[in-house]
Amino acid sequence: MKREPPQPPSDGGEHPAVRQQDEVSSAAGDAPPKSPLWVFGYGSLVWRPDFEFTSRKVGYIRGYSRRFWQGDTFHRGSEKMPGRVVTLLEDYDGCTWGVAYELRGDQVAASLKYLNMREAVLGGYDTKLVKFHPQDKEAGEPVLALVYIATSQNPSYLGPASEEDIAAQIIVSSGRSGHNIEYLLRLADFMRYCCPQVEDEHLFSIEEALISILPCLYHGEESLVEE
Repeated sequence: MKREPPQPPSDGGEHPAVRQQDEVSSAAGDAPPKSPLWVFGYGSLVWRPDFEFTSRKVGYIRGYSRRFWQGDTFHRGSEKMPGRVVTLLEDYDGCTWGVAYELRGDQVAASLKYLNMREAVLGGYDTKLVKFHPQDKEAGEPVLALVYIATSQNPSYLGPASEEDIAAQIIVSSGRSGHNIEYLLRLADFMRYCCPQVEDEHLFSIEEALISILPCLYHGEESLVEE
């Protein structure tokens, strides 16, 4: 039996992200990064961090919902055919699951240098700090974690579309890191196997739409070959 993901407590209607502003505001800043540092991933970082870390924890952040609203012209798409990857949308009732990585010592500077290129320069993402809640309550208290978010102000932002349209765009897109289909299916697999109690309607609806389209494309190609 599936249960709903944890919801933000009712405390006067203030957005969870707003409540954190005094201590987190915008992330990185000019100050040298402190150790340990936690980095929260909710897209490809959940299965392919590609940087050294000390530990990892599955968990969630509140006040945001994951959406396939960011365009990608490098990792999962091209200038002619941008792919669709996830970003976070501020949402009072939202709850996004992913993985937080703990960085210590020399890992901090090296990982941030890599992530800045991968997510900010090539991906169009900005940084914020959010409160991360571990899935395993015995894994410790919530911690502040750095997260990369693409806002509507960045030039690659695509915005909302129907699940069917998003799936159709994903099917025809690929980039330096692989096909956009792989990105969607790996993220869906992560949620299914690591967070089986959570129903990510947006993600699973796009996966369902993609699976329903693929046989049509396959049979269409077969017809062309026969002709």
